[in-house]
Amino acid sequence: MAELIKTPLTVLHVFACIFLMLVVLIQPGKSGGLGAFGGGAQQVFGGRGAGNFLTRTTWITGATFFFTSISLAYLSTSVDASLEKKAKAAASAHAPAPTPPEAASSPTPPEPASAPPPASPPPAGS
Repeated sequence: MAELIKTPLTVLHVFACIFLMLVVLIQPGKSGGLGAFGGGAQQVFGGRGAGNFLTRTTWITGATFFFTSISLAYLSTSVDASLEKKAKAAASAHAPAPTPPEAASSPTPPEPASAPPPASPPPAGS
């Protein structure tokens, strides 16, 4: 179910990101806006209408970008199978098989303890 929501939300997020970059670049700044593109923001939207329209568009696109960011972050952390569950399942699948009872009941003789090597006398003379 989450995958059905995640894909269109990711597409919307990418479009909102690209559109937000374009809207911010079009807005008039100290130099009048669209300086790199010929300064046409004032002519396209009207003298005063450019600020109101572009400001509103920026706020709506920014809110969309924020909403999709939070939603995608929540969807990526709220997966049904957590890593802890996956680790437990993998550990139980790779656990060693129990030993048969007859092999476990036969004792093995203990290893004989070895004595430390004898100490050699110190070299004589100098």
